[in-house]
Amino acid sequence: MLTSALRNVLAHKARLLMTVLVVCLGVAFVSGTLVFADSTAAAHRAAASRNFADIAVTVTPKESPAAPDRPSVLTDALARRLADVPGVTAVRPSADGSAVLNAADGTPLRVKQGTNLAASYDPARHPLAEGRAPAAEGEIAVDRGTAAAGRFHLGDTVTLATDGPVLTARLVGIVTTRDTRVTAGGTLTLLDRATAQKLFATPGHYTGIDVSAGPGTSQYELAQRIEGMLPADQAEATTGQAQADQQAIYVGTLTRGYQKMPMVFAGVALFVGSFLVVNTFTMLVARRTREIALLRAVGATRRQVVRSLLAEATVVGVVASALGFALGLGIASVLPDLLSGDGNRLPQGPLVIGARPVAAALSVGVGVTVLAAWLPSRRAARIAPIEALRSVTQPAERSRLRTAAGAGLLLLGVCLLVVLAGSAKDASEENLRSAMLGCGVLVVALILLAPVLAPPVIRLTGRLTHRFGIAGRLARQNALRDPRRTAATAATLLISTALVSGLATIGSSTGQALDRQAADGLGADYVISTGNTVTGIDPAAVQRVAGTPGVRTASAVADSTAVMGGKVREISGVDPGSVDQTMKLDFLSGSLKDLGPGRIAVSGSVARETGVGEGGRINARMGRGEGITEYTVVGVYRDNPTAHEVLGDRGEVQRNGFKPGSVQRLLVRGDSVSEGALRTAVGDNPLLKVQDQTALVREAAGTMSDLLTLMYGLLAIGVVISALGIVNTLAMSVAERTREIGALRTLGMDRPGIRRMIRLEAVTVAAFGTLLGLAGGLFGAWAVGALAGGAMERYALVLPWGTLTLVCLASLAIGAVAAAAPARRAAALSPLEAVAEA
Repeated sequence: MLTSALRNVLAHKARLLMTVLVVCLGVAFVSGTLVFADSTAAAHRAAASRNFADIAVTVTPKESPAAPDRPSVLTDALARRLADVPGVTAVRPSADGSAVLNAADGTPLRVKQGTNLAASYDPARHPLAEGRAPAAEGEIAVDRGTAAAGRFHLGDTVTLATDGPVLTARLVGIVTTRDTRVTAGGTLTLLDRATAQKLFATPGHYTGIDVSAGPGTSQYELAQRIEGMLPADQAEATTGQAQADQQAIYVGTLTRGYQKMPMVFAGVALFVGSFLVVNTFTMLVARRTREIALLRAVGATRRQVVRSLLAEATVVGVVASALGFALGLGIASVLPDLLSGDGNRLPQGPLVIGARPVAAALSVGVGVTVLAAWLPSRRAARIAPIEALRSVTQPAERSRLRTAAGAGLLLLGVCLLVVLAGSAKDASEENLRSAMLGCGVLVVALILLAPVLAPPVIRLTGRLTHRFGIAGRLARQNALRDPRRTAATAATLLISTALVSGLATIGSSTGQALDRQAADGLGADYVISTGNTVTGIDPAAVQRVAGTPGVRTASAVADSTAVMGGKVREISGVDPGSVDQTMKLDFLSGSLKDLGPGRIAVSGSVARETGVGEGGRINARMGRGEGITEYTVVGVYRDNPTAHEVLGDRGEVQRNGFKPGSVQRLLVRGDSVSEGALRTAVGDNPLLKVQDQTALVREAAGTMSDLLTLMYGLLAIGVVISALGIVNTLAMSVAERTREIGALRTLGMDRPGIRRMIRLEAVTVAAFGTLLGLAGGLFGAWAVGALAGGAMERYALVLPWGTLTLVCLASLAIGAVAAAAPARRAAALSPLEAVAEA
């Protein structure tokens, strides 16, 4: 039986090719992602180790909650004492922090990954590539990556900001660096030591002291010696190896998200591809009914038949795993370059091929193929020996168990989604997970019921193919001939269409809700913001903005956090007298007229979660404050992203903020004031964003970019696998219907008619899968969207007609294109040879 299995694989290698390709695709994503993850982790470790190769110990100050602003104990005197410690060969003190630069075109040079690092120049760690080192205030050097990203040249005047007023400096040098915080996509700005001390510490003090050790001196022993001479509560010593490990983990965390999307694609490819495997082996079993019956007649047991088909599946899985692993290595080698755009540079290194990706490739490839082939093999084992005497293969009968299971799952999925949609105000994580489970149950139910739904749906859509004459009517009859096969072929399109239509609808609805929220809650024309609760806007800049021609109101807002009702909330400190001119607040009860110290207003969602409304009292800890204060709620307003979750008195929020006395936003309203004038007023500070309502809406819409990327990636995978499935099914169908096609040719149907019939059959199958997928996807989007509406005030279901139309047209095009090769093969059959074939 093993010999028979191997011969069958070789005999049907062309028909198994599509199965190999689909499994290969899924294995490639899995193995490629795992190799990429191992390789980037090794590259991060190697880069971090190189960066700390000459550092044995680093001494850093400890922050004291009781005295957060006390000067660092790291001084030149301490550096001289460290130089006398046995085993120390070099001591390099440094002062570092962060700085954001403006690019040459004036736009802030921000990074998505890495750090905006700034430090005092160290010739040992920052080798010069061009120019010279910064030697005085007003001079800087940057790394090569930053120079390229900002389009800087030696001699340029660069605008930068650390945490306060805008600075300008002349670029005098370009350096290279091995710091993974920079090579992972960050920026590096170098200053002379005195300037760095003034900006990031205090004159004469440092933020860190690096110590190098001589040969034979252990990092751990040296750290112990240094630790013993440091003030216990003011400084600590850390080994270079520990810092390298921490930095590798930090940078690896930044880039870990790159591994998620390929794994999602792999899961979808394997799940959808498994239906193609099932369909392929089902058709092979049907094609070889007489052969299997003959084996049963000469003594083969049912178990031997099952083992024979599973052996074929194992061979296919092994071949697909090997090809997929090779393709995965190619994917792993190009991923760093593909993901290193927009200033995010991944460390380069050799591919690391461990046991995990190899085992995953084999287990996934062979496992999926064998599991998918198990049901067809069980069906083959039930073929009776008498089938060897029949001249015509009978189509598979409809399974009552499958229909009952499908109906039960459909009822369960619909009920679960309807119940969850009815509890729309409870948009908890548990409900969202249940909704996703309900969507999965619904899709599985549609797959199981597809053979039952195929006849009525195809008869309905088949009316369109009647316009193509006899070829159209025959195409419809061919699609109806074996509903189970038609359903299995359409399953790949059903799944991909359901995923894409559901995600597109949720993404479109959520995106428009975010757009409406960003615009509706804002009464100001412009928002000047820092983007975080730590950095503040320079008070002088606030005055300049207020005095800019055309500005009528410049309302300062202090942003912080408050622990309230067991959760961390965002709180905005405002002036009651001017807030009505810059925020659109819709109060459900109360107002801001009594807002002041000890009194707050809360959003509707906070009021629902805490059960506290107007006149109620609630305990909260604001910002950096250590004590808990009881606050009186003076009003409840509709959720408003501009106002955040809680509104408080600006003076009180500023006193308890992370940077006391600072404001984080300016809401500007004026007559014909320009963005350029406001940027000038804030000194072109790269730490600040100046945005009008259109820019805020665009920024809110940008939160859906990852979902859209995922959606189109899933659509692409569905397109590829669906096309392979249709090609495979039609190719095998043409082989089964050779005599029938020959009879049609003999009766007068020309070759274009044969090709038209095969193409229309493919389009009919594609339309069936698309309709079911749209129905399931849109129903699931409605249920999940109802839950999203409970957490998003402005949410409303919006159908993305353009995307849905594109999906439908793409599905029909898939059917037409995938049928091209089988149609040509069918049209090329000789009538006499076809009729004569047994």
